[in-house]
Formats: sequence, structure tokens, C-alpha cells
Amino acid sequence: MVRAGVRRLLDIRRTRISLALVGLWLLAACVAVRQANEVLDRPQDRRLPDLDAWLGPEGVLHLPGSLYDSDARGATFSGTPFAGWLLRPLTRAAEHGLGVAWTVATLLIVAAIGVLVAHALPAFRTRRARLLAAPLIISLLVLSLPVRGNLSLGQLSLLPVLLVLPAMLRPAPGKPAAIAAGIGATLHPAMLLFAVYLWLTGKQRAAANAGATFLACTALAWVTMPRDSYTYWVHHVAGVGLGGDASALSNQSLHGLLLRIGLSGPLEITLVVLLSAAVLWFGLPRAVAYAKDGQALLGVALAGCVMVAVAPVSWQHQQLWILLAAAGRLGARQTDRMVWPVAVFMIMTFDSKTLIWGKLSAVRVVADNGPLLLAVASACVIPFITKASAKWTPQAVPQGAAASGRFPWIPALPFGWRPLSRPNLLLELLMIRVGYQIYSFIRASVPDQRQVAETHGQQIIDLEKFLHVDVERSLNHFVAKVGWLENGMNFFYETFHFIVPVVILGILYVRKPAAYRSARTVLSVATITGLVGFWLYPLAPPRLMPGYDYIDTVHGVQDLNNPSFGALTKISNQYAAMPSLHVGWSLWCGLMILAIAPKGWRWLGLLYPLSTTMVVMGTANHWIMDAVGGAAVVTLGFAVQYLLTGRSAFAVEPAAVPAAEVAGAGEIRSADAISTPVPRQAGESSVITRSSEAKRDVPGPRDDPDKQPVDRKT
Repeated sequence: MVRAGVRRLLDIRRTRISLALVGLWLLAACVAVRQANEVLDRPQDRRLPDLDAWLGPEGVLHLPGSLYDSDARGATFSGTPFAGWLLRPLTRAAEHGLGVAWTVATLLIVAAIGVLVAHALPAFRTRRARLLAAPLIISLLVLSLPVRGNLSLGQLSLLPVLLVLPAMLRPAPGKPAAIAAGIGATLHPAMLLFAVYLWLTGKQRAAANAGATFLACTALAWVTMPRDSYTYWVHHVAGVGLGGDASALSNQSLHGLLLRIGLSGPLEITLVVLLSAAVLWFGLPRAVAYAKDGQALLGVALAGCVMVAVAPVSWQHQQLWILLAAAGRLGARQTDRMVWPVAVFMIMTFDSKTLIWGKLSAVRVVADNGPLLLAVASACVIPFITKASAKWTPQAVPQGAAASGRFPWIPALPFGWRPLSRPNLLLELLMIRVGYQIYSFIRASVPDQRQVAETHGQQIIDLEKFLHVDVERSLNHFVAKVGWLENGMNFFYETFHFIVPVVILGILYVRKPAAYRSARTVLSVATITGLVGFWLYPLAPPRLMPGYDYIDTVHGVQDLNNPSFGALTKISNQYAAMPSLHVGWSLWCGLMILAIAPKGWRWLGLLYPLSTTMVVMGTANHWIMDAVGGAAVVTLGFAVQYLLTGRSAFAVEPAAVPAAEVAGAGEIRSADAISTPVPRQAGESSVITRSSEAKRDVPGPRDDPDKQPVDRKT
């Protein structure tokens, strides 16, 4: 009986993991296809400009003279002579759809880098963990600015990264890996720093082979293209000055920073040399130390950060090394560990204007040079945790087990574990910023379908007339006639939508951490579902329906004959009406108020969503059916939260389960000591013990590095 229950749990767990694996790889594929489609859908004259300038019908590589002579458009080749020697045979293929092949090849390179990174991360030691981590890492890489820059420009700077990584990550790299690293340095000379890094980490033979490969390939280019080699290595001193204005924001090197703040001439050169020497002095030994500590990925990432800072030019498409610095560990608690990776991802994915809204000059300088500052801080300052530190194993988070549902697949989370502690505040703020940016991007990316939206609007009008609930016009005109009511509703509509949810989240965070996590999940699911509705069912709100005299009390009269619908449509998609997230969020707020407010204030939980519904109709921004849609997505959010944890979002654990008890629940080794989950009453809290048989599918101390004994000798 007991063993049958355990086998059933294991089968459910395997099914969930398989579904998660398929979902993550589908997500990675969708992200990659979307980025490729964005590049290839551009007009021919704006698609892959660097690739076209080199290999196109009138590209530099077609010219009979030097690689570094400008073509008729003023474009020049910025790669090494060896890179030109490799690319020249492709000039014929450029006329036959090389752009598509180049884009696909770039995405395959990103996928290979993602797999290598997942394999090298110390947190993922089991094959299953790597399979789950790889698609997520690939998705994040594809969304990052360096990869997007490579895809949009048609650059090849990701190939040297792939060529260099195997030699850096292997404890004893073979000759093929060392040769690949040498070829990578030939394509991007700044990567010669990795040969020094190899030598300092005790891989002298690999360093020698990489250096010999670099010299051999460079010599081959000198023999076959002496004029081009002289131009690149002597006249331009290893390519300095090629590839655009070094003071551009996309050049995130110390040289670029000094040029942007107005320095030039001998003073600027002197400062570059001094600052570069300081970064090398402090950064490279730190990278070597972390590599010798067993953190190979972090070591090579920090060496890459040093390279980005000290190179004369480090264009956006050459900054992938900074993103890999997210492999470092910071924070003593599990709840703190994600702050650093999320911060790195934000800086390397959002442009400076999106990242920081401030207009002060000092703030703008910091934002514009965010990748460079992140690279220098990672290489020289940030104290990442070593394996010898007691902090390497994070403090466990108190957990509670959800009650068993009526069906075996509820809760969907493994064993129903539910964190009870207060999450890291900085991480929450970062995730809110990331979530809001994704929300804004998707909402603004919905295709402009005015005719379809107006057709859907007429469908809503007909449905409301059939149901005898078409009250929007009468309410809207009444509001427009009463000045104080119109002003009050306009203020309500523009102000409370964001303020009230933030305040309630803050109260939950401080007073009821476990309930905060559940409420946050509900709100997130409702918002994501709303975005899907915006995309699948574009709907014109009452104020934009032609032929009806609705009054837009908030924005004023909109010119429907103007294709852009005025300046308003440049801010957000105006056909994102179904469902109404104004009503959905207000309903969520109302339910949370009913759950946490003192008895004398719970009436606000009813008043706020009702008032919001009246306001969105009175200002002609939503139909009453939009309000029904908003209520539906919130209901779905509560249902998903229950499916994940098996508990209501309003339920709060009576007491936190000690972290040691949670950790010890998985340490039972005797098959006879199995405690199978039994049905419990709603609201009852317990800790589920797991058997040694169950642990064969659950990473244990031997599989999970976070459960490894601390090696004080490292």
C-alpha cells in the first residue's frame, strides 16, 4: 500500500517534469523564432546591415582591393584578415539567401552556448536539471542585447565565444578545444587574454596550443593577404578605429566611456592605460581564483568582463561575457540568491532609457554605461561566494506543505511545498520592473487591427443589447454633464489603477508573507491571461467606436481619420480592452481587502471594484462585458494558484515549518519509514516525508551541490 502510494507520487512527478521540460523547450523555440522573424521581416535595405556591407552584392568583400577600403556606401570591413579570408568564399552565397542561413546559424550558436552554460553551472549537476535549465538559459540569452545585436547586424562575434568556452570550462582541455580557442582569438584578437587566463589557471599546454593556433592562422592571413594584414595589424593597431565611432554608446569599454565624457588626446590615452592596468591587476587574478575554486564558468565570465573593459572597443554584440557573470553566487539565504542574476539580466537586456527613467545627467551617465560598470564591478569588486565559505550552502527557506486535493495531480508543485518566509524585497522590486516591461512590450506589440477591433466592438454592443445591459452610453453622457463627477472619475481612472495594488502588495508583504506569495501569483496569472486576450481579441473601447457619440472624458476627442490616432496611441495599444485589467486588478484588490482588512473596513473590498467598474464605463474606456472578462481572468488566477499549491490564496499557515525540519524531511532513508501523504482538512499544515525510493527522482545530497559538505581545503 505504502509503496504503491510512493510509485504513484513518482509517476506524477515524472509527468510534471516531462511537461515542464517540453514547455521550456517550446518557450525557447518560440523566443528564437520570434527574434529571427523580427530580423528577417525587415526591409532588405535594413536587414543585417553589417553582413550586407561585407558579403552583399556590393559588399566590401566583393571589391578587388583591400578588405579595409570603403565601398560605395562608405562601409568598411572591421574583422581580422583571417575572418575576411574565411568569409570571402561566402560572397556568392550571399546572393542566394545567406541572411536566413546566417540567422539560423547564429541561433544554433546561441543554443550551443546555452547548453555549455547549463552544463557548467554548479547548481545543475544532474542530467534532468541540465535539461530543464538549458532552454531557460537559451531563452534569456536570445532576449539579451548582445545576442539581439548579433542577430540584427549580422555579426559573427558569438562564434568566438562558442569556440573559446570549451577550453575554459574543461578541467583538462584537449588539443581540439585549445585549437578552437586559438581560432576564436584569431577572429577576435581581444580574446588572446584567454590564453593568458588558461596559463594562469594551470592549463599551460592548452594556452600554448591556443597561442600557436593564433600565430599560425594570423601568419596564413599575412601570407595570403599581406596588404590587408599590414593595414589591420600595423596601420590600425589590431583594428583600432575600424567599425564605427568609438564614442558611441554601443562601445562599452573604458576607452569609449572616456571619449563620451569629453576626454581625448594624450590625457585620454594615459587614463585608458592606467585604468586598464588596474582592471587587469585586480580582475584577472580574481577570475583565476574563482576558476581554481571550482567555479569555471564564473572564472571565464570574469575574465570576459576584464576583456570587455580593457579592449579599445567592446561593441554591444561582443558583451555576452557580462551576462555570464550571473553565474556568481551572492547572498546567504535562498531568497537572496536570485537578486544578482535578475539584476544582471535586466542590465544586459533593457536599454538605458528603459532601465532608468531619470533625466538627471549623473543618472543618465550611469544608465548609459551600465554594462561597462557591471563588467568592472563583477571583475574587480563584487565578493562572490567561494566553495570554502560557509555561505556556499544557503540558508533553507521555511516551507509548508499544501493540503491534498481531490485529484492526484493537485497540487501541481512537487509535494506541494510552499515557501512561508518573506521574499527578498529587492528581488521583488526587480521582478516587478521586469514584469511591467514585458507587460508594456506585449501590450504595445499587439497588431494594429482597427477594422477587426471595431467589428468586435459591434459584436459586444449587439450582445449587450440582447442581454439588456447596454448602459455605457447613458452613464457616459450623464458623467460628462456633471463637472465634478467627470473630474473625479478621470482622476480615479488615471491614479488608483496602479497605486492601490502596490499598496495592498506592500501590506501583504509586511504582514502576511505567505499570503503575499499566493496573491502575487494570482495577480500575475490574471495579467498574463489579459495579455493573451488583448492579442486574440482586439476590441475597440466605446470612445473609439465610430458612429456612436461616446465622450472620451479622460483623453479628449480622438481623430479616427488619423492613422496613428494621435499621440495617445504612441504610448500604448488602444484596442487592448478585453478583458478590462482595470476591473480585474480592482477585483483582486477587493478580495485581498476582504481577506486582510479589519472587520470595520471590509466594505472597501466591495466598494472599490464596483467603483472601478462604474468609472471605466463612465469614462467610455470599457464595456460592461470587458468588466466580466476582467473578473474571469482573476478567477482563473485563483484557480491556477490553487492547482499549483492545493490551497486557497487566502489561506495563511498558522506557523512556519522550521527549515531544518523541511530539510530533514528528505533525509529518511528507510523504506519502512515512509509517510505517504494522506488527505487532510482544508487549511491543515504538514510536512511531507519522502522515501529513499522517491529520492531516486529527487536530487539529493550527492546530486545537489547546495547539499554538499563544505570542502574547507578548496
